[in-house]
Amino acid sequence: MLLFSWYFILRTIRRQFSYSFIIINNVLKYFKLTYLRARFFWVFSANLFLFVSAYFIPEMLTVSKVIFALLCIVAMLDLYRLYAIDHEVKAERTLPFALSLGDENIVKIVLNTAHTTGYKIELIDELPVQFQKRDFSFEEQITDKVTYQYPLTPPERGEYAFGNILVFLSSSIGFFARKYVLGSPQNIPVYPSIIAMKNYSLYSMQKASKFYGMKKMRRIGQSYEFEQIKEYILGDDLRNVNWKATARTGDLKVNHFQEEKSQQVYTIIDKGRTMNMPFNGMSLLDYAINATLVISNVALQKQDKAGLITFSDIIGNTLKAQNDPGHISRVLQTLYKEKERDTEANYELLYQLSNKLVHGRSLLFLFTNIESEYSLERILPILRKLNQRHILIVIFFKNSELEDYGYSEAKNTEEIYLKTIAEKMSVEKEKLSLSLNMYGIQTIYTEPENLTLHTLNKYLELKSRGMI
Repeated sequence: MLLFSWYFILRTIRRQFSYSFIIINNVLKYFKLTYLRARFFWVFSANLFLFVSAYFIPEMLTVSKVIFALLCIVAMLDLYRLYAIDHEVKAERTLPFALSLGDENIVKIVLNTAHTTGYKIELIDELPVQFQKRDFSFEEQITDKVTYQYPLTPPERGEYAFGNILVFLSSSIGFFARKYVLGSPQNIPVYPSIIAMKNYSLYSMQKASKFYGMKKMRRIGQSYEFEQIKEYILGDDLRNVNWKATARTGDLKVNHFQEEKSQQVYTIIDKGRTMNMPFNGMSLLDYAINATLVISNVALQKQDKAGLITFSDIIGNTLKAQNDPGHISRVLQTLYKEKERDTEANYELLYQLSNKLVHGRSLLFLFTNIESEYSLERILPILRKLNQRHILIVIFFKNSELEDYGYSEAKNTEEIYLKTIAEKMSVEKEKLSLSLNMYGIQTIYTEPENLTLHTLNKYLELKSRGMI
């Protein structure tokens, strides 16, 4: 009998302990989801000031206690409104299949709520660490359905990890906020500029010559890929008169030619240390990669063959020039994986590879960053050999920030010295372009933000002149 009594007592204690544990666990769970708002601290700090003033005015003690009791009741009412009422809060983030490097990508969040009239929310989207944004939030009065849109500009390629969507719900009292962890983590790749590729693809049409920054080139040369026979129109070249068709029909007929197709266009990217220089949040390599994707896409639309070579102290990725439908996807995937290297580029290795990979005369766009005359003298023999076999376009970057600093007003002797050095470096870099032109090597000396536009202009110019 005694053993049975002890068993009953222990079982009762265990059951009560379990119930207490469950209650404590639920309280802690709600405690973790409850956050104090700024209004709570302001109001209770004012009440604390009344308690302090009661030290000098004893009559204020009773008033302070009454106000404190009322504030506690209001705080309990605020908690009741947050937890006793069933608030249905749902959020969903909509992302594109991939983000575009260096472009504004729109992210959409749809927030659905129910039984929340008169409440206020603060929504925080856990952005990837690459953006380095720690104060990103929306705060407003809510309705049944709210849609948020905001732009994101990725600074580098790779995989970006979005976290949860955090929603903080607070009533009109505003002492506390209830936290909701919504959505789910999402991983999304950041590819080279797909948006720019789609925008510039319009420029490959001959009629799209009125876009800002695009130059309409007069055709100096003549391609010889026959298109059709048409009636003579005033201004047509008389050398193209088709005398047989003229004699057969009795009307003056001329041959019309079109741009030659299936020409090889290779983009060569230097991945050496000089391409690691940052500009407006992106490296020079990323600017070159974006331009490469655009040029490859336009070349394929012009029915040319697009190829790719990347190199540094070692050979990187290579793609033989092709023009099949899936080739631009291979170019995109290859560029996505490219990484900078902290070593000098080996141009001798590039020359050996070009002899093996590039067969026939081709157009070569070389993206690099030549910083000094010494660097140019070191690689100039290789560039001249490449230019003898192909049409070589050397593309390097203008340091606009250095130029702006050099031409700004100096305020003391030290700034005069520094600005003089900056001007000298800018002038020397411009001379590099002239030195290459002396040997018949064409150049593009441009700011990073205008790289794609100037490179595309050069391609269309050479295409219109029949040089490729």
